[in-house]
Amino acid sequence: MKFPRSCGTLVHPTSFPSMYGMGDLGKEARNFIDYLDDTGQTIWQVLPLGPTGFGNSPYASYSAFAGNHFLISLDTLVEKGLLKKSEVKRAEKPVTNEADYEGSYSIKNELFRIASRRFYDLTTAEDEAKLEIFKKNNKVWLEDYCLFIACSKANGRKSWNQWPAEIAQRKPSEISKLKKVHREEINYQVWVQFEFFEQWFDLKTYANSKGVRVVGDIPIFVDHNSADVWGNTQYFEVDKQGNRKLVAGVPPDYFSETGQLWGNPLYKWDVLEKDNFSWWIDRFRQMFELYDAIRVDHFRGFDAYWEVSASEKTAQKGRWIKAPGEKLFQTIKKELGELPIIAEDLGVMTPSVEKLRDDFQFPGMKILHFAFNSDATNSFLPHNYSQNCVVYTGTHDNDTTIGWYRTTPEIEQHRAREYTRSDGNDIHWELIRLGMLSVADQAIFPLQDFMGLDESHRMNTPGTVQKNWLWRYTKKMLDQVDRDKVRYIIQLSNRKPSG
Repeated sequence: MKFPRSCGTLVHPTSFPSMYGMGDLGKEARNFIDYLDDTGQTIWQVLPLGPTGFGNSPYASYSAFAGNHFLISLDTLVEKGLLKKSEVKRAEKPVTNEADYEGSYSIKNELFRIASRRFYDLTTAEDEAKLEIFKKNNKVWLEDYCLFIACSKANGRKSWNQWPAEIAQRKPSEISKLKKVHREEINYQVWVQFEFFEQWFDLKTYANSKGVRVVGDIPIFVDHNSADVWGNTQYFEVDKQGNRKLVAGVPPDYFSETGQLWGNPLYKWDVLEKDNFSWWIDRFRQMFELYDAIRVDHFRGFDAYWEVSASEKTAQKGRWIKAPGEKLFQTIKKELGELPIIAEDLGVMTPSVEKLRDDFQFPGMKILHFAFNSDATNSFLPHNYSQNCVVYTGTHDNDTTIGWYRTTPEIEQHRAREYTRSDGNDIHWELIRLGMLSVADQAIFPLQDFMGLDESHRMNTPGTVQKNWLWRYTKKMLDQVDRDKVRYIIQLSNRKPSG
């Protein structure tokens, strides 16, 4: 990643204080970017932006390519003349610290249908041309995704391997018939994707105009119940009926004593390689259009992945299988050029994983919450960093820094106080200061830590399904961030790029 020495904030768009139950890509997103600009920060990191399924996890999406249309701003649709203020008014909800996904989805579905009909009824020649360009540029995934969603709705939202066999197995005559049967729904799905990407690229352009670069997130695996697997079964470990055979996870680690059984179908890497990794090239190409750089989640899975039988209840019984990471990234680099990638290299790293990361000069990640559980050789302590890395206090999978400090063992609290030469009362600022003053090229911190929030504001707890991905902030909370303090530490640590 060719970023200069810089810093920024990690926060997902769902956390913005929109009036409509969950954050979106509208005014408050721009207000957040203005905050970054005002304080001298030049990086905004987000979680995956795909359409979410059960549990609202950004890492469990119906598509590796499509966008989460519930992030579409209703206010922007009013500005475009596709909705009326009076219509949008009934979608307003009090801004709280938790997203009301179900309530927001319900009213937005109604309003998006209205806006879609108006778009098609009132479309200008210019709009029609833009829509056709969008369809052409996204033909590798758009048609399959829109048909997948239409079929999913028609089949009671059941997983696609439970659909009638001729649909699940994509019998050509049946697919042709379904495209006609679901034409109206497909047109609607095309429009919401078109609108999502229009709004996202407008927002990214705004960020870039302020000198803010956007870092995205690409999960290594895709959800089983997705258009990706349904439309490309040849690339995944599923049987003829679409049932999973081998699934992904990680063995027992810091986050879980039984490991994490993610359940995503594993890739048939030999088939992908024979196809010159075309599916992956398409995926990375789109990611590099959406973002200025991307964090590759579970990077070690490109070197070796934890294979578990789909019949297992936990991830304990599995085995490591070698993956063709070097060939994959060589092929992608040859096709797409420089790869602005951050490698999520957490967990148990092996020399071969580190070699894969370093051969391509991908910066790794350093988490300060992990720095105090051993001695002075701990690789997460700043004095052990190399320059080519990204330092975080924690990520979306960690507690807030205040929450971490309150619950971590006393010996770790003591080491943190000793290392920071502090009493621990402002531990969030002490760790931010550590990260900022380190040699790491990039320093990125969750917004909750700049706000000094406790464990009740945590975004996600790995291995659990309740109360995750809900956190939101209010306008007042952003206004109360000590901007002078942020500016000062950025100036002190030389993290505001010139020019």
